[in-house]
Amino acid sequence: MHKYSAVRVGVAGASGYAGMELLRRLATHPYADVRFAMGSSGSEARTLPALARIWDRPIEPLAVDRLSGGTDAVFLACPETVAADLAPVLIAQGVRVFDLSGAFRIRDEGQRERWYPHSPGTSIPGKAINVAYGLTENARLELTTAKLIACAGCYPTAAILALKPLVNASLLEPGIIIDAKSGISGAGKTPSERTHFSECHGSISAYGVFGHRHGAEIEQELGVPVTFVPHLVPLDRGIFETIYARLRAGVDATAIEMALRQAYKGSPFVRLTGDVLPEIKHVAHTNFCDIGWKVDRAGGQLVMAVVIDNLVKGAAGQAIQNFNVAYGFEETTALL
Repeated sequence: MHKYSAVRVGVAGASGYAGMELLRRLATHPYADVRFAMGSSGSEARTLPALARIWDRPIEPLAVDRLSGGTDAVFLACPETVAADLAPVLIAQGVRVFDLSGAFRIRDEGQRERWYPHSPGTSIPGKAINVAYGLTENARLELTTAKLIACAGCYPTAAILALKPLVNASLLEPGIIIDAKSGISGAGKTPSERTHFSECHGSISAYGVFGHRHGAEIEQELGVPVTFVPHLVPLDRGIFETIYARLRAGVDATAIEMALRQAYKGSPFVRLTGDVLPEIKHVAHTNFCDIGWKVDRAGGQLVMAVVIDNLVKGAAGQAIQNFNVAYGFEETTALL
């Protein structure tokens, strides 16, 4: 049995949906010593009844000096504007950062300025930041050395896991369409008219058509253009993506299965369901990504169905999975 030293960790944004999910799992992680759980800078100390007997200490107001002085690693479950300010400060103090926001995901400077104008990019005064794009299954080597892990977005996680092995194997024609649906918790905890119960209940709405930043993130990681259309559905959690693509001549269902199984043969959280299409309830409250697919004929149409829990594999669970790999722990620790 391996023995590890505990890593001193802090969570900023611990009172949000993803932050609470982080705290719930980190509090029982055998190699994480949670020193601080902090909310926003202007918040008052509060307890979280949902985490009673799991984490009974209060959520403190955000104090960057205390966070940087008493931790080895910090999870940022904050809006990207806050994370963009915090991450460079923490890294300059020698703290490793796992950022759940999008502030550092986009590598191209022009694209980053368009979608995340508050991000300072990948440098701090005097040196460059070693950044890894934190989709664990595709970044295990990079995670071991990176000081800043930009955890993948929720929609991109599902899309990239499904499509990247097929794109890499040149099995698809241009013209990929990603029809994505997310539960309301994906919009975060701050209330708005769009997430009001009366607006969401009994309705489904498309948003961000040709204008959602997760589309840029997906294209960055796939290296090909996609049509990405997100929808808000009246669920509390979960993402369901239906993906449509034309197959190259001669490519059949066997080729699709072989590419996916080869890519994920060592990945404990990717479950390939073949022609038994997955459902959101199969992955709710777990770190699994379930991928199913159907092919009408060789060289014809591919339809994929991909599901994740947006708060776990799409946020907190993936951040902890990245943490486990980064520090050499068993990848499934605190996630199974």
